[in-house]
Amino acid sequence: MKFLENVVSELLDTERDLSEMVLVLPGRRPMVFIRKIFSDRRYEGFLPDFYTVEDLFTEISGSIPIQGISLWLYAYDIYRKAIGDEDFEAFVKWFPTLLKDWDDMMKFSPADTGVLQYMLDEERIRNWSEGLGDEDNVRNRNLSFWKKMNVFLPQLKKKLASDGYATSGMIHEAVMKNAGDFCKNTDRKYCFAGFNAFTPAEEKLVRTLLQHDKALCLFQADEYYIKDERQEAGAFLREHMQWKEFNDYRPFRWIGNDFSKSKDISVFEVSGNITQTKVLPEIFERLEDKNLTGTALVLLDENLLPATLDALGEVGKMNITMGFPLKNLAFSNAVKHIFHIQKQLTKKPGSYYYSDVLQVLESVPEIPANNAVVDRFVREIRERNMVYISYGKLKTMLDGLTYFDLFEKEPDSLKFLQKLSDFCFQLKFGVSDDVVFENISHFEKAFKTIVNLSKSYDFEIRMETLEVLINQMIGTETIDFQGEPLEGLQVMGLLETRLLNFKNVIMLSVNEGKLPLGNTQNTYIPFDVRKHFDMHTFLENDSVYAYHFYRLLQDSENVFLLYNGLTSGVNTGEKSRFITQLELESPHEIKEIIVENQSEPVEEKPMTIKKTPVVMQKLHDWKSRVSASHLTSYLRDPVQFYLNYILKTRETAEIEEELSVRNYGNLIHYSLEFLYGSVTGKILKAQDLENLLTHIEEALQHSIAKLHHQPEFYEKGMNFIHKSIASKVLRKIISYDLDLVQKGNILEIIDVERQIEDVVFVIDKETGDKVKFFGYIDRIDRLNGVIRVIDYKTGRAKSLTLQFDEDNVDHLLMIEKYKQAIQLCIYLYYINHYSPYAGQPVEAGIWSFAEAGKGLTALQTENGDYEKAMISVRNLILEILNPEIPFTENIHDESYY
Repeated sequence: MKFLENVVSELLDTERDLSEMVLVLPGRRPMVFIRKIFSDRRYEGFLPDFYTVEDLFTEISGSIPIQGISLWLYAYDIYRKAIGDEDFEAFVKWFPTLLKDWDDMMKFSPADTGVLQYMLDEERIRNWSEGLGDEDNVRNRNLSFWKKMNVFLPQLKKKLASDGYATSGMIHEAVMKNAGDFCKNTDRKYCFAGFNAFTPAEEKLVRTLLQHDKALCLFQADEYYIKDERQEAGAFLREHMQWKEFNDYRPFRWIGNDFSKSKDISVFEVSGNITQTKVLPEIFERLEDKNLTGTALVLLDENLLPATLDALGEVGKMNITMGFPLKNLAFSNAVKHIFHIQKQLTKKPGSYYYSDVLQVLESVPEIPANNAVVDRFVREIRERNMVYISYGKLKTMLDGLTYFDLFEKEPDSLKFLQKLSDFCFQLKFGVSDDVVFENISHFEKAFKTIVNLSKSYDFEIRMETLEVLINQMIGTETIDFQGEPLEGLQVMGLLETRLLNFKNVIMLSVNEGKLPLGNTQNTYIPFDVRKHFDMHTFLENDSVYAYHFYRLLQDSENVFLLYNGLTSGVNTGEKSRFITQLELESPHEIKEIIVENQSEPVEEKPMTIKKTPVVMQKLHDWKSRVSASHLTSYLRDPVQFYLNYILKTRETAEIEEELSVRNYGNLIHYSLEFLYGSVTGKILKAQDLENLLTHIEEALQHSIAKLHHQPEFYEKGMNFIHKSIASKVLRKIISYDLDLVQKGNILEIIDVERQIEDVVFVIDKETGDKVKFFGYIDRIDRLNGVIRVIDYKTGRAKSLTLQFDEDNVDHLLMIEKYKQAIQLCIYLYYINHYSPYAGQPVEAGIWSFAEAGKGLTALQTENGDYEKAMISVRNLILEILNPEIPFTENIHDESYY
């Protein structure tokens, strides 16, 4: 740590007694390294006090810092009394952004009141024609907003000051005001080390202390970006060099010349964000120091931390010092959905959306006592396709869940917070993962804070407000990791690298928009207003990031810069302009490496399953129960046929939020069975069919119950439309039959959902080998003396004309397009050989729900009949049973279907 060693040497050379020295640093992380340097130097005196600039400012101001939820509640209490036209739920959506702007006003501008008045005046000018148009427009709303802020913020400041509290901006104002007296009266000496950009208050304090000869100010700069006026990295330091406090007696220190020294810099263009982490093991192989103690891994995108940790499994010692977004942690997701459930219960009591409940159950850390309850719940909602669950049903299904009370409606939001706090307290002692423990503890602290603070205020915090408040916290806060920084690989964010130097630097996500951040400020104050009042804009922020980038590289030897070159979503695939600057302006040769996605292209080979003796035994068992759907499944994909009907595997049922095509068909099937089942065995009269028309809704309710669906599943949205369409289909089918009867046709319903089984079909006459068909015929009726075998289909009737000749009779039906014909031929075989209707005139056909008004589309044959078709059905079964023909996957173009 070259710079820190220079700082320690300077202190030891200039001060005999460091006990009265205060070392002020930009952050806390370097303090550990400085203590170690003192130890290595065998220093035996008192160490200086270590302060961050925030610590020092707080001490000088004499105020208690207030921030986060504590400040939001405090500020709202002032706002409602001063303005009183907004609830806390709306207030907390805009106040955090305004607070940052307000702090910036107090830190950088002469007075926050000046900026507030300027914003109000500007809106007034823009809104000069407010009386000529609609009163509720954007201009009027902006004008109203800044009018309120000119009243609210001064009152908030006054109240905070009277109570001894202060925001960050107020603390800076106090230091600016008191800096002279403090510097004059202090007996201590201060060393400011490693700073770059100062706020006006910080600059005044440092310069005043320098004037009183009570300070050292040590910078870490490099000639490369100091002497080049175009280099934004040196923008602030060049200004500091002009301070009159630096002279021959007290020179500006230190400007090194390390950046131009020989460096090995490699730039990796990587296809994909996560793919960057996959390159890390290869980079580590290139490094001589396998212990990685002098290596920093800098993540410019904190969301990459989980993937990075997965890629660092072989790294022995590692230290993480950076913040991880609260929103990316599982328990945060559970808390978010718990509050969402409570908010929904205020709108629709006693009804739970399955996904919200599942999100909580799956995101709460595993509790052994709950495993069986959760598994049972998941299984039941999938089997019954439960989208919305009543309170009573939920209580029954989650009986025994240790935290079920969190799903119960709690009218008192503060009692609910206390309940959550107690839950977190109990839960955290059962987890072994440190990150999960910190995640839970973070929320426990937040819940307790809200409960305790709310007792000081007389406004109500509703559940909807709590949801907004917690989501705001989840979306903006991070959990800070801290560890042992003295050995092993150092994983950190860019700001954590301040004052530290590393031999090897690896940086991920060096993309434009990540480094620098660019024009991404979340602010209510326009760019021109910020410039007018000398408030920092994204331009100053870019200079700050440029300094951190070049300073980190200046003392390094091996640099690896990785960026995501893939354009997807919000990512443009553009490398940081800092990389381009290095390539065009730096004295170093930059090695450019393109890394394609690490996975090899997958050669799509059809899966093949050989018919081993074990498989053949299962096929032998299958012969006793063969259905037409088995054969058509084989034609579509032999492997899927084997998995579904030979091994009897099934995919896990998923909950349908929108009715699937399959269940849409079942809805109509079951309704037709219910309706026509009531007139089975009768020669229909017009009155019978007219009566069926009046029972369509009853039939649909029967089908819904049979599907184990909830009635409310069909009350709105697409499912309501599906049900309405199903009702029209039923009406068309019945009306078609009614028209037949009214025209004098004789229609008799013989049976519905007729089960056929043990229907023997000989496949080898010499050996007597046979199979047995089974299945269900949707409807058998007799129309004018002709038996009709009817199969209902959701889709249209296809390929029902069979043309036989000498060349195709053996294999005509052995292609998938004849799947409907195969089914009808098997039904005809049953009718003519095993039913009481053998020998009678018979036809078979498809009644399509998509064309319900057309009636039956009959199977047609040319130069043969169904018996001739059964030859190819026999050959199809023999192919399935042939031990020499493996099951080979069919790869389909799904768009065709």
